[in-house]
Amino acid sequence: MVEPAAVGNSAVPETGAPVMIEVSNLTKLYGLTRAVDNISFTVGKGEILGFLGPNGAGKTTTMRVLTCYTPASAGTARIGGYDVSRQSEQARSILGYLPENAPLYQDMLVDDYLRFMAEVKRYPGSRRRAIVEEAMEECGLTDVRKRIIRNLSKGYRQRVGLAQALLGDPQVLVLDEPTVGLDPRQIAEIRQLIKGMAGRRTVILSTHILPEVSMTCQKVIIINQGRIEAQGTPESLVSALEAANVVMVTVDGPAAAVQELISRVPGVKSVAQERMLGGSTAVYRVEAAPQGDPRPELAQAIIGGGYRLFELQSSGYSLEDIFLRIISRQKEAA
Repeated sequence: MVEPAAVGNSAVPETGAPVMIEVSNLTKLYGLTRAVDNISFTVGKGEILGFLGPNGAGKTTTMRVLTCYTPASAGTARIGGYDVSRQSEQARSILGYLPENAPLYQDMLVDDYLRFMAEVKRYPGSRRRAIVEEAMEECGLTDVRKRIIRNLSKGYRQRVGLAQALLGDPQVLVLDEPTVGLDPRQIAEIRQLIKGMAGRRTVILSTHILPEVSMTCQKVIIINQGRIEAQGTPESLVSALEAANVVMVTVDGPAAAVQELISRVPGVKSVAQERMLGGSTAVYRVEAAPQGDPRPELAQAIIGGGYRLFELQSSGYSLEDIFLRIISRQKEAA
């Protein structure tokens, strides 16, 4: 189980940087439904935060409150020190927002659209051209500036949406599912763009895609059913969960007999078949006590039992393990 230090509703920025986003006891009700339930967290200047949870967990609702799109039912949220409910204009002046469905005018040229958005955001005409050029350059849109948006690939359309959010070089960037629907190459490109913002901008990246967080973010919040279940760096969350040695064992032999044999090895806490490889060969996930290395005893027992041992590989917990354990724990509690 994740230790209490990594679980709950509040945490200070891991880097010790000045706080740029501060959420305190935030609640959002839709009728009797608590879409967001009394959550608290902070994000330091220059940090990239991964807001991770299944569909319907409350991620988008939290994003909408932070970006002044919808009011909270209770609690407070501050962007750069500005209260989003009482000082929304000041808060919006320092943040950029890319919703899940990018707000694009499909029949406009890329640069015309960005100039229009700069005007909507009330940047003065003297600065508008420079602001648009900077956003296009950062998002790799210079070569397609005279293309009609609807004729661009989905990856490039997402870049246009990101460029819209980056107009004026905002201090805070809120991105809701920025890579949904993209192909692997496009996902890698958008991830690299976001990762390059670390230290220069404070970013909240909302997603239900686990690799998105582990490959891009410095800090993670796991939210489920409107509540924060765990938060910290990916490394700290994994360390908090690692109360066992995890070994992946590849063995040729009858599954039931192999599992029974492995379960009798001293220190083994659990064994489960991970996947079949063909015939009677399978990969087993073995959890053992954290003290020592269980592999020599496992090898001796398997070979001594007359089974063919192909591989013993030390593994460990991942962000996916943490996420699945938290979600399954919630389902059991329900």
